[in-house]
Amino acid sequence: MTNPAALIIGAGDALGGAIARRFAREGFTACVVRRNADKLAPLVDAIRAEGGEAVPFGVDARKEEQMVELVERIERGHGAIEVAVFNIGANVRFPIRETTSRVYFKVWEMGCFAGFLMGREAAKAMVPRGRGTILFTGATASQRGRDGFAAFAGAKHALRALAQSMARELGPQGVHVAHTLIDGAIDTAFIRDNFPERYALKAKDGILDPDAIAENYWQLHRQPRSAWTHELDLRPWREAW
Repeated sequence: MTNPAALIIGAGDALGGAIARRFAREGFTACVVRRNADKLAPLVDAIRAEGGEAVPFGVDARKEEQMVELVERIERGHGAIEVAVFNIGANVRFPIRETTSRVYFKVWEMGCFAGFLMGREAAKAMVPRGRGTILFTGATASQRGRDGFAAFAGAKHALRALAQSMARELGPQGVHVAHTLIDGAIDTAFIRDNFPERYALKAKDGILDPDAIAENYWQLHRQPRSAWTHELDLRPWREAW
């Protein structure tokens, strides 16, 4: 029998990779996606070293034809997609007077439009089976904007609205759609290198552990349908909110 597939869009070195490893440990084939497939080699090797299955894909998630082909390839050759996770960040900061139309549009493409494409194609595969889970990674910017983050907040607000609309439409058809609010710094190389004072809080569990976030994604997937969560906010115990 073919293993079920978990599609992870934005399978980077931190959260996306942790989510892929978590589902692989449960017997899923982790179908991991970045624009550059070569950058996925360390993650794929790590999953396989742990006894899991992983397949890398180099795909631009903003391109409709590539996303359509991706889902078809996975369904045809690697297993039924039981879980689809959208985890592209697109976090940039520009003062509004310096935000070009190109920057705004590219952030929206990465942070929202690509999520729409993934969600639509995953739903096409899941609805006929009457089951599946679609998870969208949000941020503090999903709920409120900050100075310098007009583009990012706009994209994340739109992604949250997409998730709400999909949840209302697809829930009665057996597909669980959930949106997570990741409120706080995540333990990544970017935070370590650019915000050392913030990163120092890691010793006190003061920043988000990617593996701990991934565990919540797994728990969302395995929820009984009599008690589904749509939105889940996650933050360190020290975070002001």
